[in-house]
Amino acid sequence: MKNFILALLLCISVNGFAQLIQFGPQFSTNITSAVTDDFSSKSSGTGIGVAGFARVNLLLFYGQAEFGYTQSKFSVSQTGIGETQYEVAGTDATLIAGFKVVPLGKLGNIRLFVGYNWKNYSSIDASNNLNYIPFERNNGSVLGGVGVDLWKFTLDYRYLAGLTDLDASNRELKTGISNISLGYKFL
Repeated sequence: MKNFILALLLCISVNGFAQLIQFGPQFSTNITSAVTDDFSSKSSGTGIGVAGFARVNLLLFYGQAEFGYTQSKFSVSQTGIGETQYEVAGTDATLIAGFKVVPLGKLGNIRLFVGYNWKNYSSIDASNNLNYIPFERNNGSVLGGVGVDLWKFTLDYRYLAGLTDLDASNRELKTGISNISLGYKFL
């Protein structure tokens, strides 16, 4: 009888722990836009990302950390000077705090969240028809978004507003990124 009670408590603890901490892979696509007034025109580009996430659930609140690799593309141009196309890729780390707005029981929930994202661009390809434009390797962004958990899947939309001036010259260039991600929770 003692072993049965111990096994029952262990099963309850494991089930409670599985609801407390969740983790898994995440795949994303993004549309990156240049946010600037110093260039005459700009265009958006698409990119992809892959990451792992870990989430800690506390009743209706949760915290989530993500670490992965992303690629982004965008371009800017100056009248009479030329166009510069950027293709950047590198490490991506995100911290999120969220609130489960509509709990759907065991089926899942609808979430709102805010957070901070840091990117370190290890690959910067800036092609233009004139000269090299210095580019900042680190980019910090604040983010906000909405997400849905259905069974073991997560679907998130987030907007990342760049805080870092990426053009190391006297011009200002920041990014605005719309991101859609799909994840799978192992626990």
